[in-house]
Amino acid sequence: MTDPADYPYATHLDVKFAPLSVVDVPALVAQCQDRWYNQTLCRVNDSVIRLGVMQGEYHWHKHDNDDEFFFVLDGRFIIDLEDRSVELAQQQGFVVPKGVVHRTRAPERAIILMVETAAIIPTGDA
Repeated sequence: MTDPADYPYATHLDVKFAPLSVVDVPALVAQCQDRWYNQTLCRVNDSVIRLGVMQGEYHWHKHDNDDEFFFVLDGRFIIDLEDRSVELAQQQGFVVPKGVVHRTRAPERAIILMVETAAIIPTGDA
């Protein structure tokens, strides 16, 4: 298993907003100083919704047991797969199925939401 602490990303797995709370994405984005920021916003059943404020490249990885959904709120976000790259614009989303090797990147600052199981290791499975 890969430890998120081994990577230079600001990854926060704590749940920021409890049920029945307003999830204030613009306030979190305004406070963000990191180039690769990932914050768990809330839990929905067995899944979590995460906020990503990103610029640059993530490393190649995969998740053996978990699908990931990426949805772009602002900016341009690229998902590299082994055989192609998928470029997402604002208000577009994409599912990376479990077991698929991928990396994500944002040439300029992008703001995205991710939906995945609460058990997922964001940096991937070894």
